[in-house]
Amino acid sequence: MPTESKPILNTSLPSQFRQIRIELAREPGHPEGERSVAYIIVAPLDAEDRIDAKLWRAHREACRIARLHPDQEDRRGHLVHRQGGGWAFHYDADPRPDDVGFHFADERFITGEYVSINESGKMHTYRVASVSHL
Repeated sequence: MPTESKPILNTSLPSQFRQIRIELAREPGHPEGERSVAYIIVAPLDAEDRIDAKLWRAHREACRIARLHPDQEDRRGHLVHRQGGGWAFHYDADPRPDDVGFHFADERFITGEYVSINESGKMHTYRVASVSHL
């Protein structure tokens, strides 16, 4: 039986933690992008606006993901650091494969920047819509 995640108190997290919203960018079938296809990521960012691996290690449980798609149930999980240095979104109690950030270790999470995510073997581009303090 899966264990319940404990609530995270924002005041207990370092000030580098951010809530990042990324939204599907323009692609075939979505010529204007799609705001309702999005991810909400809670993660620490370093001084260069990249995911801070050291703070992630110290606060793994707080690094969470919500995948939002209008025609599917929201998926919730955690940001995980994969062998070899990559980042992925692991969904608790979900048999589907993790979504994998493409070169997330090098990406800057700044409003207006673009990032790519491999979802079930298909690459999609997302635009960073917002980055805010918790």
